[in-house]
Amino acid sequence: SCLIQDGRLTFYPGNQTVALPFINFMKRYGIVFLKAYTNSPICCPSRAAMWSGLFTHLTESWNNFKGLDPDYVTWMDLLQKHGYHTKKLGKIDYTSGHHSVSNRVEAWTRDVAFLLRQEGRPTVKLTGNKTHVRVMEKDWQNTDKAVNWIKEEAVNFTQPFVLYLGLNLPHPYPSPSTGENFGSSTFLTSPYWLKKVSYEAIKIPKWSSLSEMHPVDYYSSYTKNCTGEFTKEEVRNIRAFYYAMCAETDAMLGKIISALRDTGLLKRTIIIFTADHGELAMDHRQFYKMSMYEGSSHIPLLVMGPGIKQQQQISNVVSLVDIYPTMLDIARIPAQQNLSGYSLMPLLFEEVESEVVTRKPRPPWVLSEFHGCNVNSSTYMLRTDTWKYITYSDGNSVPPQLFDLSADPDELENIAMKFPVVAHSLDKILRSIVNYPKVSSSVQEYNKREFISWKQSLGQNYSNVIANLRWHQDWLKEPKKYEDAIVKWL
Repeated sequence: SCLIQDGRLTFYPGNQTVALPFINFMKRYGIVFLKAYTNSPICCPSRAAMWSGLFTHLTESWNNFKGLDPDYVTWMDLLQKHGYHTKKLGKIDYTSGHHSVSNRVEAWTRDVAFLLRQEGRPTVKLTGNKTHVRVMEKDWQNTDKAVNWIKEEAVNFTQPFVLYLGLNLPHPYPSPSTGENFGSSTFLTSPYWLKKVSYEAIKIPKWSSLSEMHPVDYYSSYTKNCTGEFTKEEVRNIRAFYYAMCAETDAMLGKIISALRDTGLLKRTIIIFTADHGELAMDHRQFYKMSMYEGSSHIPLLVMGPGIKQQQQISNVVSLVDIYPTMLDIARIPAQQNLSGYSLMPLLFEEVESEVVTRKPRPPWVLSEFHGCNVNSSTYMLRTDTWKYITYSDGNSVPPQLFDLSADPDELENIAMKFPVVAHSLDKILRSIVNYPKVSSSVQEYNKREFISWKQSLGQNYSNVIANLRWHQDWLKEPKKYEDAIVKWL
């Protein structure tokens, strides 16, 4: 399963805010990773990392429509080559997310010196009645297909199988309206799911004042249309509706677990539940992802199955690039060289084959990076056991951030200036993994190149098309000013 979920819900504070019975079932009979991260907090680049086992600067999956080459050999291709029956259902999105022209142009122009709202204000919407279970119909259809495949086909296989189910939930829905809230994200659920959320347990996140915000956070918050006034009730509702969407997702996981149990396959099948990124749900005055804050970058990762430790919480830092080598290990296929990830095998199984143990040890850090829209600078995060270090662009033009997650789990105090030695040593490790100033500048060149060729393809229509993208409400007030800013950037 692969979807968008704040990983902290699987251990803290999820057990108080919303009932997730099947995630709890996996925790009881398997392992929950307490520090699992995405390698890029956005759909397509994150999936590119998961399917390839390579960091984003190696896949060059810079934004939501630039992913892996279509002929890239994924772990699933290798399993198929080694005799596995394979089935992919739902959201795959690792070669391209086919996102709108607007998304592309917003990503390419993020270095332009203007501020334009790219989103409508986040909203909530209740649909159906107390018995309305299937809100996200398309995800349910894919879940049904997976269940039928398990019951009608997998049960008869003599060779092993691997099934991938990519869900969209709990992703907010783009609203169809064209008015004031054009393109806004709607957190949509039914009363059936909302009643599974305990409103009194919902924590209202603390926000810095706009003037104190980190410059990149301010840009993100502004372009996501979150800098206006929000009442406590609005924020609580957005969070509650998001948790309700997580409960609906959990029910889909339940259908898969039940199908495996009904067919007798559960006791010999490994189940992995994870996500491509999280959801801020108004943490740090933002919704959506595209941020290195916990709500966006911390993902769920639960594993259960034969031979896997039960009721274990693993506190090693891990990330999605680890899925590739893990899948190969499980299938006993020799791993290729030069993968960014490390097999989770030694952390998962009670008894591990000696050759797995003798491989190079897992490093004490994970890397995440972001190069897409809603953030006006390439962003790099190095996460260790205690620290989270975030740096931007060339490392100089934008101030870095350092958080001590054991003392400050809500990431409210940037202590990079207070602990320069720690910040410096983490920066040094980061530079040994990726020459990030160089990557940032190649993304800038890519953005300009793509923008210019798009602009040329429009000819005389350019001014009209660019004015009427998702940012039209702001753009149309002073179109010349914004066009000039682009000219200056180019």
